[in-house]
Amino acid sequence: HAAALSLFWFSGERESGPLVQIAATQWDRASQAWLPPRFMVNRHQMGDLLGHGLRRLGNPVAWTDAQGRMHLFVVATGWGGWAASRVLARARTAMLGAGRELLVTGASHAAALPLRHSEGGVLYVHASANDPGDWIYVTSAHKAMPGFRVSTERLIFCGHVHVPALIHCDSSGTVRQSDFPIGKPLPLIRTRRWMAVVGSVGQPRDHSPLAAYAILDHTTNELTFRRVPYDTAATVAKLRSAGLPEALAHRLTLGE
Repeated sequence: HAAALSLFWFSGERESGPLVQIAATQWDRASQAWLPPRFMVNRHQMGDLLGHGLRRLGNPVAWTDAQGRMHLFVVATGWGGWAASRVLARARTAMLGAGRELLVTGASHAAALPLRHSEGGVLYVHASANDPGDWIYVTSAHKAMPGFRVSTERLIFCGHVHVPALIHCDSSGTVRQSDFPIGKPLPLIRTRRWMAVVGSVGQPRDHSPLAAYAILDHTTNELTFRRVPYDTAATVAKLRSAGLPEALAHRLTLGE
C-alpha cells in the first residue's frame, strides 16, 4: 500500500475542549512526506452517530484487523460525564485517504450517574470538585482552591492526575500543599479541610513504578498513603504482545 503509516490525534484548544476534532494524516512512501492532515470526526458528527448530544471527544485509538480494515476508536463523553451506567457503541465508515476505508467507532457513556458522591463528611470526585464533568488536573494548591470553595466536606478525595498529593485549607481560607510520609499514618488536623489525590494503581506518573493508593481511618482520623510493587514486567510484556506503542511500556517502567 502506498501509505505505510497512519497517524491520529485530537486537535483543538485543549484536552476535553468542545472544539476538539480527531485529525489524521498518512506517511506517503512515494513522496517521503506526510499527506495534508484531514479531520475525521467531531463531537457533532459522533453525536449524530450515537444518537445523543456529546460534550467532548477523547483520545483516538487506531488498529488494523485481520482483514486489513483500519478501525478508529474514539471515546465520546455525553452530558452526563464519564461516570455512567452503560456504554453505547456505533460505527460509521469514512475515507482515510488514498482510497482507504476507515471504520470509526464511538463509545459513549450515555446514562448519567452522579459525578460526585458525598458520604460521612467525605467527598469523592474523579477530578476537581469545582467542575466534576471536566478533566481539571489538581496539581497544586492554586488548582485545588476552587474545589474547596464549592464544597463543604472536610475531606475531598480526587484523582485523574496519577500523582499523589495532599493539600489543606485552614480556617482563614488559605490553601497550601502539604508534605506527607509514605506508609505512615498522617493525622488530619480537624481545624483544617483536606484534599487528597491518592495517585494511581496503574500508570503512576511521579517517576515511581509502584502502585499508589491510600487508606482513611475514620476512627483515628488518619490518612496513610501507600505504595506497593506489582509485576510491572508482566504488564509490560502484555502491552508489547498486544502490539501497543512501545512508549506505553517505557513510561510504565519508569512511572512517567
